[in-house]
Amino acid sequence: MLADKHILLIIGGGIAAYKALDLIRRLRERGASVTPVLTKAGSEFVTPLSVSALSSNKLYSDLFDLTDEAEMGHIELSRAADLIVVAPATADLMAKMAAGLSGDLASTLLLATDKRVLIAPSMNVRMWEHPATQRNLATLQGDGILTVGPNDGDMACGEYGPGRMAEPLEIVAAVDAALSDGPLAGKHVVVTSGPTHEPIDPVRYIANRSSGAQGTAIASGLLALGAKVTFVTGPGDVAPPRGVDLVEVQTAKQMQDAVNAALPADAAVFAAAVADWHVANASDNKIKKDKAGLPTLEFAENPDILASISQMASGRPGLVVGFAAETTDVIANATAKRERKGCDWIVANDVSPETGIMGGSENDVTLITSEGAEDWPRMGKSEVAARLAARIAQALS
Repeated sequence: MLADKHILLIIGGGIAAYKALDLIRRLRERGASVTPVLTKAGSEFVTPLSVSALSSNKLYSDLFDLTDEAEMGHIELSRAADLIVVAPATADLMAKMAAGLSGDLASTLLLATDKRVLIAPSMNVRMWEHPATQRNLATLQGDGILTVGPNDGDMACGEYGPGRMAEPLEIVAAVDAALSDGPLAGKHVVVTSGPTHEPIDPVRYIANRSSGAQGTAIASGLLALGAKVTFVTGPGDVAPPRGVDLVEVQTAKQMQDAVNAALPADAAVFAAAVADWHVANASDNKIKKDKAGLPTLEFAENPDILASISQMASGRPGLVVGFAAETTDVIANATAKRERKGCDWIVANDVSPETGIMGGSENDVTLITSEGAEDWPRMGKSEVAARLAARIAQALS
């Protein structure tokens, strides 16, 4: 099942570290090679000798090992594996990952890798439910980090609730799913994300508000199902997920050109908040305040990327999905937009300030198709992305 796959296993410092020993055995039973990395805290719970013996591989623990680092060992380790697994992923490790810290070998490997990462969280129920941990989880999922668990259960501390690390066989199943072909294997999906910046002069621009979080999560959700993803993004606040073909743009025209260059595709998801207009008389030099009064800006329409792709005479993706960010009459406006643009689906949401959707970690969407409007419950943006990716896989099957 996992024959010839190379797993880099990072063992964090929690009581559940003892399960990592069984996880190593289970992975090797299925043909995987396991290279272990034991954190300093992890060595308080399991011994280096037991980890190394079970893996039949050298154990790594020191960022500043002179022999390994002479050959840039942490870079090689981070990229030689097919998948990095963190089990247990403690609250501390998750926080370091979310913040991009790299003060020890484990966190440096996670920051330096270009491979996918699967974490198995494990911690006290109150730590798991703390807003800081949930913020970190949302950040990691938005970055494309895969998760398995935690489960509900009795804790070593005597409490009960979510926070118990997934069982070794559950983690093995998640590893297998991450490394196997998913329902979108062989499919190419173009995803746009983030805002566009339309220059007024070299230091000023107009834009729509967008963090890029939802588009990034969608790209991650599609990757998780095996798709090849071309990710065309404006200057959002969220880092692009690992594993995509990344195309960074600034303006709507650049985004249109990038989308056209990425075709053909089996599906296209237009989650970007593209500015409707650009400044036709943008200045090559910074506009100065002077006694002549306010400058006059002349606006021109930007290309309608969604409509142009939806209405292509030939080479149109088999499924075209648009987004409609509305503040009034959400369903009516989004339904009209789908018909006007010619796309197959519209994902509509209310971005009025009181909803907290814009820039938040959750979304409340309605999927509009030719069959009508389907309300989804309010959920995290990663969950919205996973659900949408599953629907796309079903439509393309």
